[in-house]
Amino acid sequence: MSRPESVDVTGAGAPPRLRIAHSRASAERRSSGSWLRRVLQLLDLCSVMFAWTVTMLLGSGVTTSTLGKAASAVLAAGAAGLVAIAAQHLYLSRVSAVRAVELIRLSRAAIFSGVVAYFVADQVGLAITVPTAVVGSAIAFVMLACCRSLYDGWLKAARGAGRFARPVVIIGSNDEASELCRLLETHPEVGLRAVGVVGRQDQVQGWRVPWLGRVEEAVELVELAGANGVIVAASAMPSEQLNRITRDLLDRGKHVHLSSGLHGIASRRVRALPLANEPMFYLEPIELKRWQFAAKRLLDIVLASILLVLTFPVLVVAAIAIKLEDHGSVIFRQERVGRGGSRFKVLKLRTMRPDAEQLLPELLEQNERVEGPLFKLSTDPRRTRVGRLLEATSIDELPQLINVLRGEMSLVGPRPALAHEIEQFDEELLVRLSVPPGVTGLWQVEARDNPSFHAYRRLDLFYIENWSVALDLAVIFATFKSLIVRLLHGRG
Repeated sequence: MSRPESVDVTGAGAPPRLRIAHSRASAERRSSGSWLRRVLQLLDLCSVMFAWTVTMLLGSGVTTSTLGKAASAVLAAGAAGLVAIAAQHLYLSRVSAVRAVELIRLSRAAIFSGVVAYFVADQVGLAITVPTAVVGSAIAFVMLACCRSLYDGWLKAARGAGRFARPVVIIGSNDEASELCRLLETHPEVGLRAVGVVGRQDQVQGWRVPWLGRVEEAVELVELAGANGVIVAASAMPSEQLNRITRDLLDRGKHVHLSSGLHGIASRRVRALPLANEPMFYLEPIELKRWQFAAKRLLDIVLASILLVLTFPVLVVAAIAIKLEDHGSVIFRQERVGRGGSRFKVLKLRTMRPDAEQLLPELLEQNERVEGPLFKLSTDPRRTRVGRLLEATSIDELPQLINVLRGEMSLVGPRPALAHEIEQFDEELLVRLSVPPGVTGLWQVEARDNPSFHAYRRLDLFYIENWSVALDLAVIFATFKSLIVRLLHGRG
C-alpha cells in the first residue's frame, strides 16, 4: 500500500480523486452538523417561548390590551434563553452529551430567561411578580430538559439507522484498539463511524475496519480518510509518540478522543486528579451501603404497586384483545433464572401463537442476534396481530410487575435469562446472577434492538459493576423516554 510520506489532501499536492472525496465528505459533514444544530436551536427557542407564553397567560393576567407587551417579554425571554444556552456551549456534542452537565447549564439558561422576562415586562409596563418569574423559569427548564431528551432519543434512533454519523479513524492496532472498533460497530447510536484504522498491518487482519497505514503517517492518513476526528488507543504506542500524534492532530483541527484503557467503569467513578501537573485519573471505589439495598427494594414495591394500579385498565383491554383474537391463554409463563441461580416463572401477556415454542426450532437459522445464545426475529411469524402492538409498546411486560412484588425480579436489572442461555455464558457473565433480574435495564433502554451479543454482555456487566439507586432511577427515567420515542417513531 504505497502513498506519499506527507501530502496535503486539501491542496494542489494531493491526487484529484482524493481532493474531491475529501471536499465532498467535509461538505456533507458540515451540512449535516449545521442542520442538526439548527433543529436543536429551534427546539430550544420553542421550548422557552412556550413556557413563557403559558406563564404570561396564566400568571400575569394578560388581556387583549396587554397582549403585545406580553409578546415582547416572551420574545425577549426566548432570545435570552437561546443566547445563554449557546454561551454555555450546549450546541457542542462533547458538552451536551454529559447529561448532568447539560441539565445544570439548562437550569442557568432558564433562570436567565426569567430575569430577562421580568425586566422586559417591567420596562413595557406589564407587571409580573417575582414568584411568577420563578415559576416561568421552572417551566422553561422542564420544557428544555424534556424536549432535549426527546431530541436525543430521536437522534440516537437516526444514528442507529446509519444517519448523521461522524467519520473517525482509530489510531492503534492492539487489543484495546480492536475493542474500540467493536464498540463503535455495536453502538452506532453514539454517532461515530470508524472509517479506518492506523497501526501495524499484521495486527489488523480480520478486522472489519480497513487498514489505512502506519502510525507514523497518522496525521496525513486521517486527512486522506476524510475524518474530522480520531479515537486513540493510548496503550498502543509509546508515550512520546502518543503526545506527538495528539498534538499534531489538534494543530490540524481534529477532534481527539483518548481512551483510558478502562472497561465497564462508570464515568462518575473516574476523577481527574493531576499529579505534578500530569493528567491522571483517580478511580472511586464502589461503596454500597445497606440502606441502598433496602431503598432498592422499597423503590420496587412502591413503583410496581403504583404502576399496576395505573395500568390496570390497559391490562384489562389487552387481555380482552388477546382472548378475542385466538381464544388462547392471556398470560404466558416461562421459566427463567433469577438471583443466585434460583428458578421462577416470569409472567408476560401472550404475544405469540399458543404453539410458538414448538415452532422455534424452524426459525433458529433466521436468528438476528449474533455471537451469542439470545434469539430475536423482528418479523417473527409466530407473533399475533395483537401481540405485535403489545410487544412494540412493551405492554406485554406489565405482568412482570407481579414478579417484582413477589421479590423474584426488580424493576431494574439484567434481563432474566433462560436456563439454556445461562449454560452458554462465560464465567465473567455469570456474575449477573449476583443481582435480581429486572423488568427493564441498561440493555433494554440502550440496545434493545441491537443484534450484537457483545452489547448485551457489556451493558449487563456495566450495570452490575456500577449499580446504585441513582443508576436505577436514571434507567427508569430512560425507559419512559425510550417508550415515548418509540411511539413517536410509529413503532407502537
